[in-house]
Amino acid sequence: MNIKEAKQEIVNTVKAYLCKNAEGEYRIPAIRQRPVLLMGPPGIGKTQIMEQIAEECGIGLVSYTITHHTRQSAVGLPMIKTEEFEGKEYSVTEYTMSEIIAGVYKAVKEHGHREGILFIDEINCVSETLIPTMLQFLQCKTFGNQKVPEGWIIVAAGNPPEFNRSVREFDMVTYDRLRVINIDADLEVWREYAREREIHNAILSYLDIRPQNFYRVEADVDGLKFITARGWEDMSSLMYVYEELGISINAGVVGEFLHNEDVAEDFGAYYDLYNKYRDDYGINNILMGNAAPDIYRRMVEADYDERLTVVNLLLDTLNKHFKYSAALKADTDNWYKSIKDKIKAGEDAAAIDKEKAEFAAQAERLESVETQTLAKLENAFDFLEGSKQEISREDIGKLDQEMLIFVTELTTGKESSSFLLVNPCDRYKSYSAMYLKGGRRNQLLKEME
Repeated sequence: MNIKEAKQEIVNTVKAYLCKNAEGEYRIPAIRQRPVLLMGPPGIGKTQIMEQIAEECGIGLVSYTITHHTRQSAVGLPMIKTEEFEGKEYSVTEYTMSEIIAGVYKAVKEHGHREGILFIDEINCVSETLIPTMLQFLQCKTFGNQKVPEGWIIVAAGNPPEFNRSVREFDMVTYDRLRVINIDADLEVWREYAREREIHNAILSYLDIRPQNFYRVEADVDGLKFITARGWEDMSSLMYVYEELGISINAGVVGEFLHNEDVAEDFGAYYDLYNKYRDDYGINNILMGNAAPDIYRRMVEADYDERLTVVNLLLDTLNKHFKYSAALKADTDNWYKSIKDKIKAGEDAAAIDKEKAEFAAQAERLESVETQTLAKLENAFDFLEGSKQEISREDIGKLDQEMLIFVTELTTGKESSSFLLVNPCDRYKSYSAMYLKGGRRNQLLKEME
């Protein structure tokens, strides 16, 4: 399954494991609450979804990467105690509390969560000395002689052996006490996440064209070559800052994140084209309704990769306007609510009247920004249609695929869909009705494939 499906499965597990009967007892006793083991390639978000799950379920989260631990920190340090048996004293070895178990109690104490998730990452990459400890943990939910507190669910993550030479196979006895969820890299699911995290548009545009390069792991005579979702995201953060500082981004920089020389060179070349297309087409001019006549013809005669890149450049620029409009609207709405609360509280009428006048100016500004943004969207539709240019119907038909992508992204994007909800666009409605349901959509998708 993909990471989104895995997340939902763990949410369902949390709900089931923490469900109680009328007497306040867990419906599924702790002994039957099998730990969940997420198995999948590195860098696809196994760790990140745990924070989302804990927040959504309103429970605690304690995370450990087990490869950073020794046997002493995981189990506890040995200590000698004296016990009396049949009138005679004996020295007995016990252990101090495990650092990991102590971490759970500390979380309960500091945050008040008596229920939560204990997440252990890279669980099948432990050192030789920790293998028995991990098997005991998964089978008995204990570290040494310390049990995981009741109400805390165990979730672990590991990598398949083809991705990590340090992986150690669990035996059948251990697997028979686990719920194993196998996760695959899924570009479409990652795209949803990438939109929320504002991954650089050049990356998303490139992966639209080269989806096969989203996640790759290959071994050849030169060693292991790999590209992960984490690599794309980390590179995105650097790209934004490099652009602000005016530092060039070349294949060498890309290769520090994408450990595949061919793909690094390919993306480096694409990034140069991406910026060139922005200048050549004059994206801002298009959105202002001032596109040069020859740009329409170039769009029609361009290959698919170029046309798709231009569509993504239009969407990226529009999304910046949608985002600014949304922020301005949020400020305006909060201001309006504040004035209402002051009136209700009976505050000074003269001060409120003055604030109302200032608010009216804010409301006018918002209306102006929304109108301008909607006009930019209409100009984007004008450009994609080529409606005001002497372009044949056959040429206009070439842009069907790009219009489908454009409308689909407007529909699924957070900022764009929110904007269109309060600022209706007739052409968007018309195209979405045409493309986003029925046989026409399926036909275009088939052509794109």
